[in-house]
Amino acid sequence: MVKVELFEEKDKSVNIPQELLKGKRHLTSAEIEILEKNDNFCEDPQWTNFYVDDSENGFDPSLIALSTFSGFVILGRLRKATLTYNDLHLNCGIQRSRVSNVVAGDDVVIRNVSYLDNYRLGNRVILFNIQEMCCTNHSKFGNGILKEGEPESNRIWIGVANENDGRSILPFESMIPADAYIWSHFRDDSELLKRFVELTEHGNTKQLNTFGIVDDDAVIKNSNIIKDTKVGKSAYIKGAFKLKNITILSSEQEVTQIGEGVEMVNGILGYGCRVFYQAIAVRFVIGRNCQVKYGARLLNSVLGDNSTISCCEVLNNLIFPFHEQHHNSSFLIATTVMGQSNIASGATIGSNHNSRSPDGEIFAKRGFWPGLCSDFKHNSKFASFCLISKGSYQNELDIPYPFALVSPGERTDEAISIIPAFWFMYDMFAITRNKNKFVKRDKRKVKIQNIEYDPMAPDTMQEIMSAIERIITLTAEYLKVDYQSAKDYMHQHPDSQFSLFDSTCQKKYGAEILKPVKAYKMYRKIVKYFATRELIDYCKMLNEKKLSLEVIQEIRKCQLFCEWENVGGQIIPSVKLQELFSLIKTGAIQTWNEVHDFYNQCEAYYNQWKVRYALYLLEQLYSRPIEEFSAILYRDIIDDVIVVANDIYEASLKSREKDYTDYYRLMTYRNQKEMEAVLGSLSDNSFLIQLKTDTEVFVEDIKQIFEGLVK
Repeated sequence: MVKVELFEEKDKSVNIPQELLKGKRHLTSAEIEILEKNDNFCEDPQWTNFYVDDSENGFDPSLIALSTFSGFVILGRLRKATLTYNDLHLNCGIQRSRVSNVVAGDDVVIRNVSYLDNYRLGNRVILFNIQEMCCTNHSKFGNGILKEGEPESNRIWIGVANENDGRSILPFESMIPADAYIWSHFRDDSELLKRFVELTEHGNTKQLNTFGIVDDDAVIKNSNIIKDTKVGKSAYIKGAFKLKNITILSSEQEVTQIGEGVEMVNGILGYGCRVFYQAIAVRFVIGRNCQVKYGARLLNSVLGDNSTISCCEVLNNLIFPFHEQHHNSSFLIATTVMGQSNIASGATIGSNHNSRSPDGEIFAKRGFWPGLCSDFKHNSKFASFCLISKGSYQNELDIPYPFALVSPGERTDEAISIIPAFWFMYDMFAITRNKNKFVKRDKRKVKIQNIEYDPMAPDTMQEIMSAIERIITLTAEYLKVDYQSAKDYMHQHPDSQFSLFDSTCQKKYGAEILKPVKAYKMYRKIVKYFATRELIDYCKMLNEKKLSLEVIQEIRKCQLFCEWENVGGQIIPSVKLQELFSLIKTGAIQTWNEVHDFYNQCEAYYNQWKVRYALYLLEQLYSRPIEEFSAILYRDIIDDVIVVANDIYEASLKSREKDYTDYYRLMTYRNQKEMEAVLGSLSDNSFLIQLKTDTEVFVEDIKQIFEGLVK
């Protein structure tokens, strides 16, 4: 109900924080006269609530016209000057606006703002054509905190990863995907969950003294409702429909922009983001350098850095960095997608439950790539870099084979097909290009969330090792022999052709594992490639050309971790996560910034931990310490790694070469010259040129690396 308060009974006295009045003064009678002649009105007839800059020539009253003032108004320097942003040119001053309880910095423009209340404006701020802009004294700017006297029901939660809110987390300004992951996916520790809330509340005075903020050089124009919003430096907002209870993080180096028709409620928008064209976001945290546009709907979700969401519907998700979803016909519901992912047009992932409530979820490790018009049943789980062929998957899936191709059966009541290590066997160009692609797309100036760009890293090697074990076990069952005999058989018969049956990959009907021997051999080659590469890099760091027993001893001094977690895009040993949780529960860590410091400490040791794990992997593959490797074993490693290195380049070259030689690619061009004008020349491809150079150097390094150990 609208309340009526008689104007003449209103208490016009205001309490102004004294720190705001430093360098300020009351108006002179001459200035008041000019203001009133310019058709300005103040609810205090004496204008005692109005303060201006006390410096010489710091206030020009002629720059204020046709405006109404109430509460308190404190202005910085106001002089004859013009602010320019792109093609917008406006003279400084206040015109045709209603202003109350506002503190403004130097050289601001407030023009055609119908209602502006309880805001602090920085220097050189432009507010132009705004219907309503106000802030309540209990605003949280999208953070999941409570103010004095508020009930717990007022707290804003984000229901990530599951529609039933069982994985809900509280948003906060400095949240990164790593924070969202540890909060939402370790739900069995009630003490830890309680501490997460306390970390989020840390520093909250709960006082009802909040005011809106528009920081230096921000521009807001042609917008409808802006309420309880904190706007960062240099932010650009044009034509927004509704911004309520949000923080817009922005800086001069990472400018955030919000465009026409956008509606954003209850959340945090990261640095350097672009949100345009009728996009909607409600209960969200959006990371750095993200785009949400073209009518996209992002609800109850955390979106990692360097991601793009457009035209689609994304509900109840935790999404790690480098996620791409561009199509109006796709939607993503109740998932954890661990980044470097791409959702194709028509993919409907979510709301296909098999229980009586919407409590299912999908868990996909990094590199998840479902094909056109794919749909899945909750619950399903996918290993890293799974490529899912177009199809309707009517039963729950558990795909433990990384870098695999998954295909549906001809009918819904039969086994699916899986080719493990598919990417390495048939699309090496795509997997090789990924690392460079993600590095190039990372436009963040400040990198708080640590990200592993390389598809070949400890998390994927861990999955490969598990897949190798699984293939051996299934082969033993198929051949009706013991484990070691099955392993020996695959080494002795590398061209053997048979398929395996894995009953747990699909509920009811299982999966046919195609080309298991070839996949087994390829998986082993990739592990050797990864391990050798890490050993080479470590030797280079020590300025050593060869791996020696002394270097091996140095590596053994590094702590060995065999289980790894993808934590928001950063690969961290599982044991270190448990260490973090202990520090949080004991109170040794009091803030989320200290949690971020812990992530950074892990990142500082990451290369050491990787090389120790690489040594461990080689020893696991050959079931003996590296000191006991023979010259034959070293020759086997060198040969396999050289093959992989050359295959990476040759496969990449051939994959791109097809675009220049395939008849069906050529038929739309009149001649070779036109094709090269459109596609560019193959010989000028910068990625392939660099890859060739890197491969040649790497092959030479491989030939030398083990020379110091060969007896």
